[in-house]
Amino acid sequence: MAPLRGKVWTFGHDIDTDAIIPARYLTTSDPAELAKHCMEDADPDFPNKVMPGDIISAGKNFGCGSSREHAPIALKEAGIACVIAESFARIFYRNAINIGLPILESPEASAVLKENDQVEIDLAQGEITELADGKKFKAVPFPPFMQELISAGGLINYVKGRVNK
Repeated sequence: MAPLRGKVWTFGHDIDTDAIIPARYLTTSDPAELAKHCMEDADPDFPNKVMPGDIISAGKNFGCGSSREHAPIALKEAGIACVIAESFARIFYRNAINIGLPILESPEASAVLKENDQVEIDLAQGEITELADGKKFKAVPFPPFMQELISAGGLINYVKGRVNK
């Protein structure tokens, strides 16, 4: 996996799936439409400011709330390359992996990273580098199988690739 590089957006603790994609937009499952409203209740301008490759850093329990897959889909379609958090709600964690959105648990990084920091992430090594000062943070890297799922763009693409071999 190639390293990811992007600008950091920061959010606090207990960012639930309604903050990620408000329930009023769940009348669609179109990823592009969901992306237009991603994080807008937490930051109304976020959908207009986020750029492809950007990274979210958050506190504990990111993705808590309902088990809907719309939340990680909205983040990925909005251009978020990775979410770093102190911890994730377990169902969000699984849904993110299933759709190919990389997420890393790193309490140290989530406590230190600031809005607009530039970071580089080595998913295979579980290493996050803040580029301005070179400070490095560790996260538990994904096992090889999960790295394959993420590289394929999620579980469905992974299975399609295996079936078509």
